[in-house]
Amino acid sequence: MAFTLKLATVLPFVLFLLLLSTAAANGLSKSKVGRHSVSRCLAWRLSVETGSLRNWNVVPPKCVSYVEKYMMTNGQYWEDSKVAGLTILDYVKTLNLSGDGKDAWVFDIDETLLSNIPYYQQHEFGGEAFNTKTFDAWVLEMKSPALPSSLLLYNGLLARGFKIMLLTGRDESHRNITVHNLSQAGYKGWSALLLRGESDQGTSAGVYKPKKRGELVKKGYRLWGSVGDQWSDLSGPHEASRSFKLPNPMYYIS
Repeated sequence: MAFTLKLATVLPFVLFLLLLSTAAANGLSKSKVGRHSVSRCLAWRLSVETGSLRNWNVVPPKCVSYVEKYMMTNGQYWEDSKVAGLTILDYVKTLNLSGDGKDAWVFDIDETLLSNIPYYQQHEFGGEAFNTKTFDAWVLEMKSPALPSSLLLYNGLLARGFKIMLLTGRDESHRNITVHNLSQAGYKGWSALLLRGESDQGTSAGVYKPKKRGELVKKGYRLWGSVGDQWSDLSGPHEASRSFKLPNPMYYIS
């Protein structure tokens, strides 16, 4: 997939988060993940988050422990996500909304609003190949918690008057369980929940999501911002005015 995202507006933000993570990664040097392995795995995650490394299937075996420590409750992941949310809110303060109901913000769902860490904790934090059957079974449980920083951001954007558009790769058949999970996690008041319909099956995220954003633009919405954990959530035609990538070293979606 060719990334057409305006990288100049996103990469400095991603690199800033990665620099914040460096100190925490160095703190792992006394763990079972050796100093050299931590350095190598930090470099691997840098390639993942900046989009330099594409089409990878699993976390390298030597980096599974590193990713686990990064993602767990007291890991750097949560601080990186918090900084991302605060950075976005600072950007929002610079905007002048029209108040005509057409000022919109786009969110991905998985690893953006909802966290699937409880699932990936049972699957080596991405060290196992993705299994659609077991993941769908997890989704059906409707137990994905909110990312605290994303819930804070979401509510802040609602309070500012944005129309919230949820654009997910989940299937239309999962609409009701997705609505329930989002509501249980504390998300309310979105304006649209866009899921894959029958005609979207087999289409890559890098094609499907720009198409859906285009439909919003045709309806007159101004896409001031977009948040996702994958480059394919953000890139392609009909980009938002600003795009923000959240960290996720557990899996890749093209």
